[in-house]
Amino acid sequence: MKPFLRQQLSRYADRQGELEFLLSREDIMKDMAQFLKLSREHTDVAAVATRWARFQQREADLATGQEMMNDAAGDEDMLAMAQEEIDGATTEMAQLETELQRMLLPKDPDDQRPAFVEIRAGTGGDESALFAADLARMYTRYCDAMGFKTEIMNASESELGGYKEVVLRMEGSVQTSSGSCGAYGMLKFESGGHRVQRVPLTETQGRIHTSACTIAVLAEQDEVEAAKINPSDLRIDTYRASGAGGQHINKTDSAVRITHIPTGIVAECQDGRSQHSNKAQALKVLTARIHEKERSERAAKDAAERKSLVGSGDRSDRIRTYNFPQGRLTDHRINLTLYKLDRVMEGDMGDVVDALQAYEAAQQLAALESNLN
Repeated sequence: MKPFLRQQLSRYADRQGELEFLLSREDIMKDMAQFLKLSREHTDVAAVATRWARFQQREADLATGQEMMNDAAGDEDMLAMAQEEIDGATTEMAQLETELQRMLLPKDPDDQRPAFVEIRAGTGGDESALFAADLARMYTRYCDAMGFKTEIMNASESELGGYKEVVLRMEGSVQTSSGSCGAYGMLKFESGGHRVQRVPLTETQGRIHTSACTIAVLAEQDEVEAAKINPSDLRIDTYRASGAGGQHINKTDSAVRITHIPTGIVAECQDGRSQHSNKAQALKVLTARIHEKERSERAAKDAAERKSLVGSGDRSDRIRTYNFPQGRLTDHRINLTLYKLDRVMEGDMGDVVDALQAYEAAQQLAALESNLN
């Protein structure tokens, strides 16, 4: 292992001790926001520190095995025991080094956050709206399997039961090989254009049609970020909600639309029963969209950085094709093809998500190696 990596890893053991001290302080425990932030950091730091301690232990075991090998001249049993110890330590150290390198990769600070998944019907008319509903169901089922909480923030339904536009909110956290990861970290590579090839329900001749939807995955921001928005920069409109929802929701002006005047970014919410709750939810979505716009602009300024990413997240990027006649899913960014489309549409997205994250990690590892050499 390179000296630079050893130096970085030794800091994690020190930081783990610092965090355990901070989390035991009474003033920190009373500040729930700070306590949760430090707790999340402690989980990630402890995962690295534990593996680093195990690597050092196996390194010592390897040295012991090599000493045994040197001292076991002519003793076959001792030689076999020493070789077993060397082989076991070498194999585990290689595995741990790979894991540790991945855990040291730069982390997106938004990875821990809840996500808004915006799905919009594109070319293809009613078929595109039906596909938008299929995608919403796919993501909902995937998140259910992951243990994430899912809710519809806003939806504009089409006449045939699909969605012209739907905004979902996903919240939860899972443990991965590189640490804990929130809904945004798991779904962020879904942003872009999704194309479907299939025979629509409205097609009488059995012809295959191509239509598309666009998806944007946004990281939900803290209330502190929302508070930074100048209220005078907002235009808030109320209107009567449409669609199903009972007598109350359709007879009062409970739906809210918020426009950020400087950027022209709009967010709306009508699924809550009160104007107050809809306003709060719409403001969360608006804040996330403003943050994503700023993120995209920063990425656009650094072409080299954008090349290292799986995708820019731009809606115009066609990232994936769902071919129903062949049962095939193709992700064009990483040349991944799976012949299990029916299972993917039922929420079995693990292979897709893992492949995208592995590709991004490989790109970052290559960049790290380049910087070290």
